[in-house]
Amino acid sequence: MKRPPKNLASTLERRLNAYALAASAAGVSLAALGQPAEAKIVYTHAHEVSMCAFHSQGKTFELDLNHDGKNDFRIVNSTVSHYFGGCDLFVSALDRRNEILGSNTAHSGLGYASALSAGVKIGLNSKFRPWRDGRLMVGNVSLYKSGTSYHTWGQWKNVTNRYLGLKFVIRGEIHYGWARLTVSVPSHSQVNAVLSGYAYETIPNKPIIAGKTKGPEVITVQPGSLGRLAQGSAGRLGE
Repeated sequence: MKRPPKNLASTLERRLNAYALAASAAGVSLAALGQPAEAKIVYTHAHEVSMCAFHSQGKTFELDLNHDGKNDFRIVNSTVSHYFGGCDLFVSALDRRNEILGSNTAHSGLGYASALSAGVKIGLNSKFRPWRDGRLMVGNVSLYKSGTSYHTWGQWKNVTNRYLGLKFVIRGEIHYGWARLTVSVPSHSQVNAVLSGYAYETIPNKPIIAGKTKGPEVITVQPGSLGRLAQGSAGRLGE
C-alpha cells in the first residue's frame, strides 16, 4: 500500500493503515472501495435528525471530525426558557483552541454561526471568532404567553445544505473543516435540523472547500462501518 505523504497527521496515517488492514481482512482493497490512501480530505457521510418543539428537546450532534475518539464540536437543538418557550439551535467548540466561523453579535450573549454556501473556501482569512459558550445558528421562540407571536434569529432559518466553517487543533496544529446541515423553522417554536455530513483537511493550515466530497484527494468514511473496523484493527495493533 502506498504510504501517505509525511506531512499527514500521524493519527490519520495510523488510521489509514488500519483501514487497509481491516479491509484486507474482509477481502476488500482500498482501491476497490474508492478510498485512496493519499487522501488529504476526510469526509464522513451522516444522516442524523434533530427535532425540537416548544418543551421537547432535540437530539444533540457530536462532531469528531478526525475520528480520534475526541469530540471537537457539539450542535445542540434545545428548548429555551428565557422567553415563553421555543428552541435554539447552536454550535459550540469543545476545546478552547477550536473556533467557529461567524460574527460576534447575537441575542442571549451568543455570536452567530455563518451558514456558508457550497464552494466557499474555509481557511486562514475566514472570520473565525474566539472560543465562547457557543454560536447561535437559529432561534425560534414565542414572545407572548398566548403563543400568538414568534420571532427568529440567525442565518440558518429554512436553509438546505449549508455549511458550518470549523477550525480545530490536531496535535497542536490548526486544521480546517465543515459540517453540512439542512434546517427548517416551522411555526409554533420549532426547529428541525438534519446533519448530512462533515469533513476536514488533513494538511495543517491548508484551506478546505465547503461541500467538496469528490475527487482523488478525498477519502469517504461511513460511520459505524469501515471506521469501526479500523478502530478494532488499531486496537489490536496496540495503538
